[in-house]
Amino acid sequence: MTKPAIIPIISSIEPLAAGRTAWLVDIWGVMHNGVVPFLPAAAACAQFRRSGGTVLLLSNAPRPAPSVVGQLDRIGVPRDAYDAVLTSGDASLEMIRRAAEAGRAIGHIGPERDRGLFEGALMPVPLAKAQTVVCSGLYDDERETPETYIEILALLKKRGVDMICANPDLTVERGGRIIYCAGALAKAYEDMGGAVAYAGKPYLPVYDLAFARLAALRGEAVQRAQVLAIGDGIGTDIAGAAAAGIDSLYVASGVHAGPGGRIDAETLAEIFANAEGRPIAAMNGLCWS
Repeated sequence: MTKPAIIPIISSIEPLAAGRTAWLVDIWGVMHNGVVPFLPAAAACAQFRRSGGTVLLLSNAPRPAPSVVGQLDRIGVPRDAYDAVLTSGDASLEMIRRAAEAGRAIGHIGPERDRGLFEGALMPVPLAKAQTVVCSGLYDDERETPETYIEILALLKKRGVDMICANPDLTVERGGRIIYCAGALAKAYEDMGGAVAYAGKPYLPVYDLAFARLAALRGEAVQRAQVLAIGDGIGTDIAGAAAAGIDSLYVASGVHAGPGGRIDAETLAEIFANAEGRPIAAMNGLCWS
């Protein structure tokens, strides 16, 4: 059996920028940690844009893009670091509209900050009346875990409620702490036999949306060989890029690399030992030089 090629750990993304016209960059874990911005990453993106490249921030945030742009502003990610934002919340909106048009009563599991997914006649009903439930996260992700929701999920499963997962991420790192996301609840629901439809990475529809957005931004179609996906999620950013036929760069964070989010050759080999996709390189933080 052939051993997988060693994934190089690089200190500058500049060599990988050559020949690329666009980057698909994850936000949480690459551009910030939910509390502070990663300014070297922002500077690298700004430099790529100055060289003629397009940066589309592709996030599994369960909120529409304008809300995420506001969060980036509050955290301190400069606007010159990116051209546009596309989120799993954007992809979820179409799924929610289709469910509503089919006459489904739609409920919501998630914090109030995600109510941007609902508007007008699409405002959610109580879970006891829901036929479809949109899961955008935990109500209180600072204190709760998926186990908190086992009884709620079991009742939904008993009634045959299907779920739209607005954020496939299992966990993210927030200010040095690992917190659970909607993907963890969706996995728990699937494990008990519930039906789940996912919006966002690693699922291909969001990449189709991303390429349509890139074409609009650049005024021409963008070839997949010209795109680099950058992210810290092995099962989302890296696996999704592989499924979409895009090269990827892994950026270490506490989600997979443990406390401190640092990697060496040994830990990198362990992380990707059984991964569905492999990046062309890895970094301990996105930077130009």
